[in-house]
Amino acid sequence: MDAIRDRLANTSGPEYWRSLEEVAQTDTFKSYISNEFHMDADSGQALGAVSRRNFLQVMGASLALAGVTAGCARQPDETIHPYVKAPEEFIPGKPTYFASNFVNGGYANGVLVESHMGRPTKIEGLPGHPASLGRTDAQTQASVLDMYDPDRSKIVLKTGNLASWDAFVADARAKIDDARPNGGAGVRLLTGSITSPLEAAKIAQFLAANPNAQWHRYEAFGRDNERAGAKMAFGKYLDTLLHFDKADVVVSFDSDAFEKGPGSVRYTADFAARRAVEDFDKPAEDAHHEAPSEATEETHEEFHAKLNRTYVFESSPTLLGAMADHRFPFRPSQIEDVARALADTLGVDGALPSGDFGLNAKQLAWVAAVAKDLNANKKGSIITVGSGQSPAVHALGHAINERLQNVGTTVTYIDPVESSPVDQLESLKSLVADMNAGSVSLLLILGDVNPVYSAPADLEFSAALDKVETRARLSRYVDETSKRCQWQLPELHYLESWGDARAFDGTVSLTQPLIAPLYGGKSRVELLSALVDEAELTAFEMLQAHCKTAWNLDDAATKFENKWRAVLSMGIVDDTAEQAVRPAPSVRSGAAGSYTKAEAPKSKAVEVVFMADPSVGDGTFSNNAWLQEVPNPLTKLTWDNVVLVGYSTAKSLGLENEMEVEVSLGGRKVTGAVWIQPGHASDTITLHAGYGRTSMGKVCEVSKGYLGFNAYSLRASDHTFSNHATIKPLGSKYHLARTEEHYNMEGRGLVRHITEEKFTAHPAWVVKGEHHEFHDPAEDETLMKVAEKTEWNHTGKNRHAWAMTIDLNQCTGCNACIIACQSENIIPVVGKDEVRRGREMQWIRLDRYYYSGREKAIPFFGDDATNALNRKTDEDLNHTLDNPTTYFQPVPCMQCENALCEVVCPVGATMHSREGLNDMVYNRCIGTRYCSNNCPYKVRRFNFFNYTRTPLGSRGDRGWSNQGVKTLLGDGLSSFKFEPTHINPESLKPMRNPDVTVRTRGVMEKCTYCVQRINAARIEAKKADQQVTDGKDITKENEIIAITACEQACPAGAITFGNMLDEHSKVSRNRASARNYSLLADLNTKPRTTYLAKITNPNPEITA
Repeated sequence: MDAIRDRLANTSGPEYWRSLEEVAQTDTFKSYISNEFHMDADSGQALGAVSRRNFLQVMGASLALAGVTAGCARQPDETIHPYVKAPEEFIPGKPTYFASNFVNGGYANGVLVESHMGRPTKIEGLPGHPASLGRTDAQTQASVLDMYDPDRSKIVLKTGNLASWDAFVADARAKIDDARPNGGAGVRLLTGSITSPLEAAKIAQFLAANPNAQWHRYEAFGRDNERAGAKMAFGKYLDTLLHFDKADVVVSFDSDAFEKGPGSVRYTADFAARRAVEDFDKPAEDAHHEAPSEATEETHEEFHAKLNRTYVFESSPTLLGAMADHRFPFRPSQIEDVARALADTLGVDGALPSGDFGLNAKQLAWVAAVAKDLNANKKGSIITVGSGQSPAVHALGHAINERLQNVGTTVTYIDPVESSPVDQLESLKSLVADMNAGSVSLLLILGDVNPVYSAPADLEFSAALDKVETRARLSRYVDETSKRCQWQLPELHYLESWGDARAFDGTVSLTQPLIAPLYGGKSRVELLSALVDEAELTAFEMLQAHCKTAWNLDDAATKFENKWRAVLSMGIVDDTAEQAVRPAPSVRSGAAGSYTKAEAPKSKAVEVVFMADPSVGDGTFSNNAWLQEVPNPLTKLTWDNVVLVGYSTAKSLGLENEMEVEVSLGGRKVTGAVWIQPGHASDTITLHAGYGRTSMGKVCEVSKGYLGFNAYSLRASDHTFSNHATIKPLGSKYHLARTEEHYNMEGRGLVRHITEEKFTAHPAWVVKGEHHEFHDPAEDETLMKVAEKTEWNHTGKNRHAWAMTIDLNQCTGCNACIIACQSENIIPVVGKDEVRRGREMQWIRLDRYYYSGREKAIPFFGDDATNALNRKTDEDLNHTLDNPTTYFQPVPCMQCENALCEVVCPVGATMHSREGLNDMVYNRCIGTRYCSNNCPYKVRRFNFFNYTRTPLGSRGDRGWSNQGVKTLLGDGLSSFKFEPTHINPESLKPMRNPDVTVRTRGVMEKCTYCVQRINAARIEAKKADQQVTDGKDITKENEIIAITACEQACPAGAITFGNMLDEHSKVSRNRASARNYSLLADLNTKPRTTYLAKITNPNPEITA
């Protein structure tokens, strides 16, 4: 830890850095940089030096093999079974698309599902759906893997033995009949949040038939505090809608609107729209001819920013915080202090009943500057509060929004979208009390809610559940709750069932199946129908009957059929969004009330933040291998959760990365590994849920050294930030799989950023550098034969020069592009051990950089400081690491015109197409890996094993056969066994995109710009006698579009793909921008993938 600080003190650390080890230049980091391939493919040992003799042997063998065969990689033989009678609706090789819903946390996100011959293979956002706008997040993209998961619940079980659906229905009906004389007393339903009108109607029918039965709801990370805050402010529950596209100033109190919540995809898109710079962009030609300026003083003319400005007060780093112009780390208990101080400064009555701010002078200066900015932007600002904050902070947010006249413009209120909303924690407590009292005879637990795993530990839900006479669980997995129930019933996946749900704004959309149920099963409405209807109805029958009633079309069969087909085609029911309501001002008194300023934790104690994991959520997606292996956007960890701490806290407690510690809170303990996270608030730790699973599937079940700990076992129902925990080092180490140091390009101006004011005055600084530190080579400054490349740049009918731009000003680091690429291109999962060896296979690498330099001085000390690296005191240097600026940079293949990989391949396995794409010919590849070694961007991936035959990560994790494997921990053979069917599950094969080649062992692969999509668009364009476009030329209609998977998924719209020869295409306009630059441009590889520099809009009155 001291070495890191000393490096900063001596200003010898990199200006941009990806890890603390990089700052300290540790031996481990230097090893990663010096060794291209860190571990031998078979032994796992580090490669030694390559002698001249060995090199000649390998090279000679490569050339010999290249001459003998077209390539050594051979795909295993597979049998093709043709149709005897082909279905009329299927055209082999041509996919079909269907609108549907992905329901997460009860709320709908519209999706467009690609299906090949009746097999769903890819999920996209549904255009026109208010929650998605045609875009998706990582969890939506990965949901197709959940459907094919071989670990899903497949059969009806009773006490672990095979049973039947009819037997369950008979048993449950008997229990209900026994309770009917008492109006169904003793019968309970437990679900998560429900917005589906059909499900709500069916539950209402069930409760009407059993009036003394009760319906309980629980979500581990629900919206109780949001609802309570609304009730405190308005006297009733209301949902808040935020319109980031209309906001000039955004203030966040511990909120991550981009990662969590039913509107996260839409909010990301709206926020990114206000970070677009097209209206004040500069052309590259003007910028490049700008006269060099030695002075860096700013103009004294008044400057009016066009970007929005974002302030974030938070304790644990979030994606919204990473995008902020000013980020202020506070302990979670201090957030209310800040909110009350801001409200008081803005004139909100009763915000500080005690008259004590609880903040120091420096912090009050920040609040004053933020308040001044908000007052200057009335009707054009947003105050957003995280769901984990107290109801009082939510009420303060409502009061501030009202005070700033935001309500009705950037903020609107609607009646709750959730059906019959309640305080879910109190609902769960009530259920537990009844179970302990013996008052529950039948408990039906439906859906993703898993209380044995996720309920507050002090409720001891599992022990109470055992006291219920009959317990039934309908779920897609046999999880922890299923294990404690007599009946386990397989639930249908949303791609297998009919249904409906509402979006965050209330819009109703329909769910339609894409495939017959793989393992049988029932939906929730079908289970309820079996218990309440005389004859069991299918979900399709119930949905149609419900829609006929809801749409009220005068019983006209033709009208209904026409609307039914139209709704299924479009995916949404028009005019069903909730109308905005205006809360009565007379009840807006929630900002006042009792208040005690936050007290700092005692020595060696810390505040605890519990959060859903950014990838696997609250545990719903724990068995999804794609989400397990995608690196956390900020920590860059895979396959584990950790005890997150800030640098100052780690230093004061003597903690180091991967050190195992015991965290004690309220008499409960948990053991986990430490991870030091730059930007984390001091005296605070963060624990992510979703790990430490004991039952769900082979991918996620915990074992020694794998898949973390159960954070829920430490969480109590009365948890507040005043419940301080203690940390005890155990003297042991837990190995983590992290990717932040993998494929490091060692600085060189990879991320470029500039303030809006500087860019407006000096657009050339992006390409040349503020101090002319960047080299922008001329066209002929290269060792390549440029004349050979001219054929790729010719124009003509359906000839293109494909290119991509990535706007760093809009990228939020959400990982959607990585999962979309993985789904589209059959990219395998390799497992924790292989990731630790640096062998992860994702084609897109999302680099996360930290910066502590000129643009953003650390907001703690020194009003006049301009460079945090020049501070010398220990305290200042600690804060340099406690609050650096964060930047994200997605790195796919650069598709270089002067590709360095091509010239070293001995067999021509990587070569250029006529349109300038750097293509891979897989069956030529003999696995020399020279291309990867020569690639300066480190974007090539090698199949060390036949990963596609172990697609759920079992090869590198805890066993790939019944014999087990030796682990990196050196503790002998693993005791964890995988079933043979889990090694090569048949259920996953139909998920593969038939337009993409499956790669095998010994083959190199990389981003292809989704060449299969380009080819499909080219065929359609040829048939229609049209040009392929990017779909962004407003002068054209009915275009045939080529769009990559990453571009289509990106919720922020940061990725643009198209033909750079078309002057009307957006990619051409982007490449003509003064913000456009190339990675490692001084190498003159002429990459087709370029970047648009990040533009920030800091408040000049804040030294942060």
